[in-house]
Amino acid sequence: MPLQNMNTMLRQAREGGYAVGAFNILDLNSTRAVIGAAVELKAPVILQTSAKTVVFWGASVLARWVESLAAECPVPVALHLDHCKDLELIRQCIQSGWTSVMIDASSRPFEENLSLTHRVVEMARPAGVSVEAELGEIGGVEDDNSVADDQARLADPGKAQLFCAQVQIDCLAPAIGTAHGIYKGEPRIAFDRIAEISRRIEIPLALHGGTGLSEEVFKKCIRLGCAKVNISTQLKHTFIDSFIAYHASNPDQYEPLKVLGCQYERLKQDAKTLIELFGGAERG
Repeated sequence: MPLQNMNTMLRQAREGGYAVGAFNILDLNSTRAVIGAAVELKAPVILQTSAKTVVFWGASVLARWVESLAAECPVPVALHLDHCKDLELIRQCIQSGWTSVMIDASSRPFEENLSLTHRVVEMARPAGVSVEAELGEIGGVEDDNSVADDQARLADPGKAQLFCAQVQIDCLAPAIGTAHGIYKGEPRIAFDRIAEISRRIEIPLALHGGTGLSEEVFKKCIRLGCAKVNISTQLKHTFIDSFIAYHASNPDQYEPLKVLGCQYERLKQDAKTLIELFGGAERG
């Protein structure tokens, strides 16, 4: 089916008490693997691209890969631009076929974040593209942008309510104690903050920094209103580790398609495990 934006799938997820997996793809093989997992589980899925992945491959190339695979897919698929600070790149992605975009102006003052988000909404709406924004600052490293733990700021529920009242976004990513990348210690999740923000606003919430969280933490965040769960670092590690493991087991084998086949199966299994954990199976 044609690519969809995130609106329907995320609202259904929030109402149904589950979350849609949002996986950061890296190339055609990882795209195939995530879509393959979603099809096997009959689950909606969000394919995300980082800004640097778009720059590396080119917006039109990436969009054509995803569109061609989604066209043969019986479950809903969205193509989402993750954590982008560049309005021109957001414009390029909208024009190239992305069905959802995220403006990350969380490091800016509140009013500037609001203004930039409003500009993106004005770009996205005529094209039927959904918009995600961030409030507070999520720690860790994302797309080569680093936020130290002592600089991370939790989202304020009152400001979240004000923000969503003044700009019509489709998904909010509040900083609630998670971090991008690999956790160096036990993550301290502000569950009370998630609950209060979810109580004050009706739009679905996105949980960033999903790699490394426990099953219990995932399920509690989803119960409290997180309808989108981002997974990036785990797929990056599997992407590389599957190549290394295959070559270690087959040191004399230099047939690239066999290596890619191993990578595909490993990535697909990772995505399937997480989709089932988030409750997305049989929801497509």
